Amino acid sequence: MTDPSVPTRLMRTAYQLGLRPLFFRLRRGDAERVHEDVIGLLSRLPSGGRAAVADPVTVAGIRFPNRVGLAAGMDKDGRAAGAWARLGFGFAELGTVTGQAQPGNPKPRVFRLKQSRALVNRMGFNNSGAEAMAERLHLLGVRRGNHAVGIPLGISIGKTKVVPLDRATDDYLHSLRALELYADYFAVNVSSPNTPGLRDLQGAEELAALLAALVAETARLSGRPTPIFVKLAPDLEPVQLRETLAVINDSGAAGIIATNTTLSRDHLAPADRVLGEQAGGLSGAPLTERALRFVEDVAAGTRLPVIGVGGIMTPCDASRMFDAGARLVQLYTGFIYEGTALIRGIRELESYEQLPHKA
Repeated sequence: MTDPSVPTRLMRTAYQLGLRPLFFRLRRGDAERVHEDVIGLLSRLPSGGRAAVADPVTVAGIRFPNRVGLAAGMDKDGRAAGAWARLGFGFAELGTVTGQAQPGNPKPRVFRLKQSRALVNRMGFNNSGAEAMAERLHLLGVRRGNHAVGIPLGISIGKTKVVPLDRATDDYLHSLRALELYADYFAVNVSSPNTPGLRDLQGAEELAALLAALVAETARLSGRPTPIFVKLAPDLEPVQLRETLAVINDSGAAGIIATNTTLSRDHLAPADRVLGEQAGGLSGAPLTERALRFVEDVAAGTRLPVIGVGGIMTPCDASRMFDAGARLVQLYTGFIYEGTALIRGIRELESYEQLPHKA
């Protein structure tokens, strides 16, 4: 019974034998250009599709129609915000967006490690800026809580590269103010490896000051403050993680997203080891076990809800993430390698596991 349904198996086969090889050949294998082409196509779909409902759950006061979300990084500017419900997601996290528009790091900056079912990216928060995203969401009719695109929308905010670390709080506040009307939750990204110095903001003192300012500001702007989640890197050492969790637990934040990409290059297939040495964060199957252990450690150190992300390549990976303590999961690399069948397969497995006659 835990096997995917016939329609899901057909979707998976069609994607793996048809669409995925086509996507991987297009643009002479330039992964970023194909990504932009796909986002452009999705942006043309009519918005307002209804999300697939399976195992709905309320987390941080937000009702999610299902527990499978799109991770940040896929739709950096919210161009395809209206499409993600139609693909079966229960929520989508847009961004990461910064206070100022910026081009990101030099190209090429995305690399497929096909044998490892992985990606390395060093995008560097390329985006059009917080005001541009706000304008786009405004035109779509999005307002916090109205699910105008069929699902809740989180917005990941990060630091503009040219802003010095000692001005980072002002930069995050700028994005929060610009997008407060539109975000069902904010994700505070202090864990990308591709912006110099950003991970220093995971330190206890720096993170405490940043979260205090953001939590206070959303309370000031709204009688019902927008939930704030903190996105952490899987590379935190145990002592660092304990200190960071203590700060988050006392900050008024609503939850934790675990994890971001990793600087580790463990578990790469031999054929991918040379390309895998490209600078940037690694995602996909090599991260699966590391992400699961990290989510277990985070869940053991907090009562806040955890969103699990990283290395979810199969429905069973998602089930293990839920068992590790995640309330919700997000997909990125697994979605690229497995397509919409992965979303459907996770929902089917979740529905089956809720049945009273489950073996």
